[in-house]
Amino acid sequence: MDLTLTSETFGTDDQSWLGSAHGTDCTDTIVLDTSTFTKADHYPNGYFRSGIPLGRITATGKYGPYDNAATDGRQTLDGHLFAAVKAPADNTIDPAAALLWHGKVRPSRLPGGAGSVDAAGMADVAGRIRYAD
Repeated sequence: MDLTLTSETFGTDDQSWLGSAHGTDCTDTIVLDTSTFTKADHYPNGYFRSGIPLGRITATGKYGPYDNAATDGRQTLDGHLFAAVKAPADNTIDPAAALLWHGKVRPSRLPGGAGSVDAAGMADVAGRIRYAD
């Protein structure tokens, strides 16, 4: 039995990008494809930041960062990462997460700012997600 005292520091999750509570009670469970994210942009502090725009990878059904120029399915915006998720040390491990697929989003407060979702992405989720600051 190991009774060594250890400590762990946790940050806070910034969900100021949420425009309302609408949709937060019915998120979908998804799996993130860690290999499609970059540490500097998506998890600089060891956690995937909530609010990251996500697209579904057609071949695997897993989710990666939305990229309108992608050709693997991520060019279609499906929603946003609802809550921060600890990034694994090994990028072959894919953690479970929650997808906010409808509700109101404040684009200026998204990780990466208002430019992280372009007009094409907004059109993908029109009728499900409303973007307004």
